[in-house]
Amino acid sequence: MTAIDPETMNAEARRARLFTRINKADGWFQALGLGWITPILKAAAGDNPRAQMSEIWRLLGVPVLAILVFLVAWGTLAPKVQTSLGAIPGPAQVWEQAVNLNADAVREREKEAAFYVRQDERNAKLIAEGKEDKVKERTYTGKPTYYQQIWTSITTVFFGFLIGSLIAIPLGIMAGLSPTANAAINPLIQVFKPVSPLAWLPIVTMIVSAVYVTNDGMFSKSFLVSAITVTLCSLWPTLINTALGVSSIDKDLVSVSKVLKMNTYSKITKLVLPSALPLIFTGLRLSLGVGWMVLIAAEMLAQNPGLGKFVWDEFQNGSSQSLAKIMVAVFTIGIIGFLLDRVMFALQSMFTFTDNR
Repeated sequence: MTAIDPETMNAEARRARLFTRINKADGWFQALGLGWITPILKAAAGDNPRAQMSEIWRLLGVPVLAILVFLVAWGTLAPKVQTSLGAIPGPAQVWEQAVNLNADAVREREKEAAFYVRQDERNAKLIAEGKEDKVKERTYTGKPTYYQQIWTSITTVFFGFLIGSLIAIPLGIMAGLSPTANAAINPLIQVFKPVSPLAWLPIVTMIVSAVYVTNDGMFSKSFLVSAITVTLCSLWPTLINTALGVSSIDKDLVSVSKVLKMNTYSKITKLVLPSALPLIFTGLRLSLGVGWMVLIAAEMLAQNPGLGKFVWDEFQNGSSQSLAKIMVAVFTIGIIGFLLDRVMFALQSMFTFTDNR
């Protein structure tokens, strides 16, 4: 009988554990759009480097090459297209404006910090002179930075998405469990789902202006108009997918709930939701994507100080740098949209433990 070296056995065991960890991490890499990391780790661990290099080329090399080809084509063709604002900016000009927007944000933060320093010094001097009644705390009112506009858009879309989800999921569960409820809700879905945000905006604006009359509330009117428009346009994918997921659950599970005489709450939380969760998350991902697209148009018209307003202001500005700044915003919108989808897919993976890409 051939003896097996204990050190060899230990090395193989360590290698097996390493590959197990890599395979477990692969699910999160896939969820975050970083699937190319897995073959790199496997190649570094010695798992068929030739095959892993082929996988690295497919997952990382090809996308990078496609991006480079796009940039070269863009840089070559853009100067040949003349507009009222001059030639279409190429990658270099767009990158220059991205750097300028960052520099503007840094300068604005420095101005804000200096404003509060001066205010604190002035108030401290008044207190020292016994003039506490003249102490005032003012809020800095400088123009919002590009990063603040990005944050405004993100908070707006999440607020509208949250409201839409709170409406769509219960309605979807009702429609999935009850044919009568489905018959009542389905016509509304078919009528309102295709409606453009440009059609909703005037209605939402008038209703918000009539109902939300205060100027000192937690939210500005422009924020509410944008968020509610996002809600009205984005809730439908979640509603439809929730209803489909609930209606598609195993009939045996429904029979079991009847045998166990489960009440409605227990039936929904213990049987319906776990079974329908993959489709519900698919609807949520679609809804968030729709909401993010709708948001830009809503902010343009509602003048909510986010990315949509930034694009509109630059278009109205009409300077030689405006077109490049608009293109910076376009890339920002696309990248944030991708990241939002990856976040939702990561949450989906966390709660469903299945591959639903």
